[in-house]
This record gives sequence, C-alpha cells and structure tokens, in this order.
Amino acid sequence: MQKSLIGKVLLMMLLCLFSIATSFGQQQYTISSYIEEHKKVAQQLMKETGVPASVILAVAIHESAYGNSRIAKHLNNHFGIKGKNDGKTIRSAYKGYGSVLNSYLDFVDLLKRRKSTQSLFDNHNSTDFTAWVRGIARSGYSATKGWSGKVLSTIDRYNLSEYDK
Repeated sequence: MQKSLIGKVLLMMLLCLFSIATSFGQQQYTISSYIEEHKKVAQQLMKETGVPASVILAVAIHESAYGNSRIAKHLNNHFGIKGKNDGKTIRSAYKGYGSVLNSYLDFVDLLKRRKSTQSLFDNHNSTDFTAWVRGIARSGYSATKGWSGKVLSTIDRYNLSEYDK
C-alpha cells in the first residue's frame, strides 16, 4: 500500500515537471531528449505494473514520432490510443489527455483492461520485452503491418532494454 502511494507521489512530481516543461511552448524533441525526459516515468510504471520500460518507451516513440506528431503535441497522446477528445486546434479520432503522464498511465491501464493483453502480466516479467511487444501486437493494438518489428527495432536501435534493469 505505501509503495503504491510513493509511486503515485513520484508520478505526480513528474507530472509537475512535464507541466513546467510544456508551459514554455511546444518543444521539438530529438530521440535522445525524448528518452531522457520520459525514461523515469516508464521505469516507474514498470516497477508498479511489470510492463517493461523499454516497451513503454518504444511504443511511445513509434506512435508519437518521439513526441513530435500532431496528436502528441496537441492532444498529449503518445500511444496512438483512439477515443474522444476536446481538442480545439485539431480534429482527430485520437483520445486527448490533460498531460503526457496521463497518456502513459492510460497506455498501461489499457493493457491491463484488455482481455487480450491481461495474460502478459501473469506470464512475462519486465525483462522479456520481446514477448510483451509480440503479445501487444497479437492483441490487435495496431493494424499497421510489421508494427512489432518496428517497435522491437526501436528497442534495439536505442538500447532501451537498459531501462528494464
């Protein structure tokens, strides 16, 4: 119970940092700046849920063009999750979030909620990123052909598995 409270406090502190960073205008991320800014949130979510930080980061990098896509900038959606939004600047079928952190939290919650991905939490630990990516792909998370290969390639290219330790 207390461990969960500490995790939530840490996530709220990170949310404050994100708010401060984004209040100075829309920034253009590089791949390294995106990883640097979001790795701690991914690692905290991994500790709390078991979803590998490398998977969280790689899916976000792939789906949001490392934070530079229109839906990432205008809707804080870093995972390409569809749903309602009240975006005034763009019209989109993608879900809008109050913060980037909320997008990260919803991604992990989506994996927990979906029947087709629930077994990943029971059958794979946080160091088995390949099984997680393939399981997410099999669940129909993305209709893009070769999605799992692209996400796995992102993990390898940027050595994201180092954040799973």
